[in-house]
Amino acid sequence: MPSTLTQVNTEGYKVERTQESIRELLLQELELKIDLSIEGVSFDAADLRKFGIGTQYLEQQHVGMNRILDSDILLPHGFYLPHGLFFTFRWDPRSPYKLREESGKAVLFKGQKRVAEVEFFERTPLVDYKLTTGQTFCQIATLFTEGSFSVCYSVECSLKEKGEDCLFCNINTTAGLKHREVFIKTPQQVGEAYVLARSAGFAGHLNLTGGFVPERREVEYYLDVADEIKERTGQSEIVGTAVIGAPLDLKVIDKYKEAGYSSVAIDIEIWDKNIFKAICPGKEKRNGGWQHWVDAIVYAAEVFGKGNVRSNIVGGLEPKESTLEGIEFLAFKGAVCFASIWQPNVGSALEGHRTPETAWHFDLAKKIATIHKQYGFTTRDLFNTVNRAGPVHDAFRIFGGENTGDKLPRWRFPQL
Repeated sequence: MPSTLTQVNTEGYKVERTQESIRELLLQELELKIDLSIEGVSFDAADLRKFGIGTQYLEQQHVGMNRILDSDILLPHGFYLPHGLFFTFRWDPRSPYKLREESGKAVLFKGQKRVAEVEFFERTPLVDYKLTTGQTFCQIATLFTEGSFSVCYSVECSLKEKGEDCLFCNINTTAGLKHREVFIKTPQQVGEAYVLARSAGFAGHLNLTGGFVPERREVEYYLDVADEIKERTGQSEIVGTAVIGAPLDLKVIDKYKEAGYSSVAIDIEIWDKNIFKAICPGKEKRNGGWQHWVDAIVYAAEVFGKGNVRSNIVGGLEPKESTLEGIEFLAFKGAVCFASIWQPNVGSALEGHRTPETAWHFDLAKKIATIHKQYGFTTRDLFNTVNRAGPVHDAFRIFGGENTGDKLPRWRFPQL
């Protein structure tokens, strides 16, 4: 790659950019992406309806992160910023950021300041394909820009009945919304969706997740899905992540490997063990406590190998130093750990609280990316268990010089 890049700016003048200045430009866009994740985006309905959402561009399929959970307006799945970073759409009518239509283009403003033109994620006919059970693909699965898809097989969480929900989570609030009428996806539906996704180039990775369910039921379901996919495709391995709870018997983790899953995710959510008890009472009581969750992640890394196990910490619910301590410990053990941007979701016990400032999350993402680099993880390792680009992915790739000119190209899973 050349050490400098010649560009024409908005005034028509040629500008020389060095690789260092391009990196700073991309990091500025990452900071914007994080700010959008925190603040959300507003819009006028009349403008939004001009953008071809639901026809030319993919509509949002899950609304749990929005300020308003139910709406008759089709919202965009997300959009690309000018230098290639992707923002998964989050609607907040109070946001200082606003999407406006300008000469047929979607333009992002902050107040009266024009921030950037954006491009929505293109729609594919796959989302409208009907399964033999009558549901459309998008009622069963969610597509991602990286050529992957995710299935939330259950929109229930049994912790609600016990009064032990994780305080940051609103899965039980969103479960009854009209767009989520398929409460349990059968293994047959998941297998059929997998075949459809594979034919359309979106089966490079499957993320299979769900609400908190009894351990035995969870294991049986995941094994049934694996059998269904292998029978339909003839594959011996499923390139995908089984998102599971920490089993009381750690040997259960071996069953997921034997079933053919290439990776697992065991999300600890909080590294500080005392805050974990307060924020995740059900995980504390039902899965052997904080130490057992840590032991499960470490054991899984031994079974699946380095880079094939993921965990997640909800960024902003504990001191930054605690989060980084956990991420470095797990990286040393061979597990990739991320820190999602905590949003005080509508319907969660922490609704109305505030997440840390953008600069806090920006600094955290950069430090996590640096840890992953220090412990020898690759870009493929990062996508291997989180199949869509979050801030840590972006920071890791920017630091690694994966840009083409002044853009960070879309990362794609190889088609199977």
